[in-house]
Amino acid sequence: MRTPLLVFNDKGIYCEQADVYLDPWKPVKNAIITHGHADHSRWGNQNYITHSTNVPIITHRLGPINVTGKEWNETFVINNVKFSLHPAGHIIGSAQIRVEYKGEVWVFTGDYKTEDDGISVPYEVVKCDTFITECTFGLPAFKWTPQAEVMHNINTWWAENRAEQKTSILFGYSLGKAQRLLKYLDPNIGTIFTHGAIENMTNVIRPMIDFPPTTLVTRETKKEDLLGNIVLAPPSAHGSTWIRKMTPFVTGTASGWMAFRGARRRRAIDKGFVLSDHCDWSSLLESVKATGAEKIICTHGYTDIFSKYLRELGYDARTETTQYEGEVAEIEKEVEIESVAENEI
Repeated sequence: MRTPLLVFNDKGIYCEQADVYLDPWKPVKNAIITHGHADHSRWGNQNYITHSTNVPIITHRLGPINVTGKEWNETFVINNVKFSLHPAGHIIGSAQIRVEYKGEVWVFTGDYKTEDDGISVPYEVVKCDTFITECTFGLPAFKWTPQAEVMHNINTWWAENRAEQKTSILFGYSLGKAQRLLKYLDPNIGTIFTHGAIENMTNVIRPMIDFPPTTLVTRETKKEDLLGNIVLAPPSAHGSTWIRKMTPFVTGTASGWMAFRGARRRRAIDKGFVLSDHCDWSSLLESVKATGAEKIICTHGYTDIFSKYLRELGYDARTETTQYEGEVAEIEKEVEIESVAENEI
């Protein structure tokens, strides 16, 4: 039996023929990176390949690295293996990786969503034989409300808080969610303030996306300046000394996990908005079907439940253990990055 085109080992997803890893979680010689979140883009690899729009993002986060940027659908060949990057729709610069060798095609999605958020290049269906899919929200309970409706609700919430002269503090991870929120916040309501981690990341992306103006919260910012306005902050700022000086305030979180009853209460958040940069249950199933793949490999998330359901539908589906953690990683793994930025203010 020949070795599969891609195998999962202790360093990541490995293509032996090309001697290349996809989103490795341990340092390797050659890495192709799907996107800039901390669980998929790690420091220590000798050579990085990623989409050109992701280059400034990962260099901002990882520092000086040897990185090559590729364009959408651009084929690059390594030891007779054809690779290309295709839009994943997860966050700006996020890609699926297509791998072809001797007529066999695999696609690794990284993280993805099929709803067009108006910031990232929309998800593209890529036909393949084997499809490696995330399952972050792979439960039937997860069904997303359209983005436009969620953002209307957020702006309404902010306006109500402004009428009561309270500061609105909205939590979203510093890469991806924060920019998605910022894009659709209504600056006519008031001033949009930002935590340092979000301001720094947004400034990296501003040359590529038209965002409303923001004001960085600094040591000189007075709570009177914030009253009635909104502050975008990373989840790690919740409960910190940084936030306590903003009273009176009302907190809100934008996350797929807000679909769970009790999630808002457990996190001591006043208001939860269900907004995810990952697929919901139906989008996962539609994506799998659209690829035409017969073999499905389920990684991070509700892998057992989702793969079992796929097998009931007739797919050759299995699970693989990785160190990708979906939305949990995007919230929790950035604490160190954010704490550095917090020290700056």
